Amino acid sequence: MHLAEQYRQSRQGENLQTTSKSEGHPPQTIPPAWKSKRLLPLDALRGLIIVLMALDHTSYYLAGIHPEEFWGLPLPQYSTALAFLTRWLTHLAAPGFFFLMGTAMILFADSRQALGWSKGKIIRFFALRGALLILIQGLVVNPAWLLASPTLVVKLPGGDGEAFWLYHAGVLYGLGATMIVAAFGLNLDSKVLAAVSGATILAVQLLMPSPEKVAIPYSPLARLLLIPGQTGRLQVYYPLLPWLGLVGMGIIFGQQLLRDRKRAYQYALIFGLAFLLLFVAMRYFTRIGDFHPVDKSSWMGFLNVTKYPPSLVFILLTIGLNLILLYGLAKAGDRLATWGAPLLTFGRVALFFYVVHLYLYGFIGLAIPDISLAMVYPWCLVGLMLLYPLCIWYGNFKQQTSPQSLWRLF
Repeated sequence: MHLAEQYRQSRQGENLQTTSKSEGHPPQTIPPAWKSKRLLPLDALRGLIIVLMALDHTSYYLAGIHPEEFWGLPLPQYSTALAFLTRWLTHLAAPGFFFLMGTAMILFADSRQALGWSKGKIIRFFALRGALLILIQGLVVNPAWLLASPTLVVKLPGGDGEAFWLYHAGVLYGLGATMIVAAFGLNLDSKVLAAVSGATILAVQLLMPSPEKVAIPYSPLARLLLIPGQTGRLQVYYPLLPWLGLVGMGIIFGQQLLRDRKRAYQYALIFGLAFLLLFVAMRYFTRIGDFHPVDKSSWMGFLNVTKYPPSLVFILLTIGLNLILLYGLAKAGDRLATWGAPLLTFGRVALFFYVVHLYLYGFIGLAIPDISLAMVYPWCLVGLMLLYPLCIWYGNFKQQTSPQSLWRLF
């Protein structure tokens, strides 16, 4: 059997049956909508950006290198192109995760409605999963960061540099919080959702304090909602509002996928190119769209943008590239199941990969600390090779669970 067909059957032809034993109902065959073709380009893109994320974290754990582009602090400066590109390429990961989460939410909601789930049940599911992500952030993920720095003294904007870490509101917090809020917008019309998402993105650019106010210890609520930085024992990298618009964009794309997949991928190319052109125009001809002035003296300065929170030009650049990559992966078609099998495997168990890879690279870093940047790449590959069979196992296990299983939350 061709590998592409094997992959499709493993991911799409799930001959699961739902039962309602407690109600005395006989087993029922799951409707054809549940067996609909899984979208390989989405899994492949998710797998690709999670590999880029792993590169960033390998650099952090093994080489002690992890630049941060905060709104009120000077942007990192790089002495070599390798150092810059190692960080810059990983910028695709976070916005890609939020965008693809929005797409996955609307596709999941559509499949569950075909199974008879009510809108309320779907919202409750996402609320539970979002809360679980926030909980995993605090109880499982945050301890992994201690492997790189056992004391983990916080020195983020607004902090005093002496408070010890208690809760690090990282990417899982951001994904969980935006998931809970976005669940209530799944049934909005695409035009309304586009207006709300765009307004949210622009509002963040306007509401952020001026850079000279970076040292103010804003309230925990302000941190969690809008302003990255540290207040007391809370440090926030991914507040809710700055990333919510990207989830909305993903939902809009998912709505188009449900209407016409071919056209949706064409739109991905069109909007991806448009976003990149707008990025270039804004960098060249305006001084708006970022929290730092543009440095036009070098190509690295031109591409160096603010991530915490994501500036408008950061969003245009990274989402534009993600959309173009998504179009290219869609054009590859079923060939993805052959040459893209590792990306597909990583992409369909992204949360499992995320949690396990932090501990894997963290322990490798304890055993082999302070390597050079050039050695980050082979060690990242070693970690990916170790993760691959684990992800295959977990993907097969998760596939065998029913749509009602709690394992679907992972």
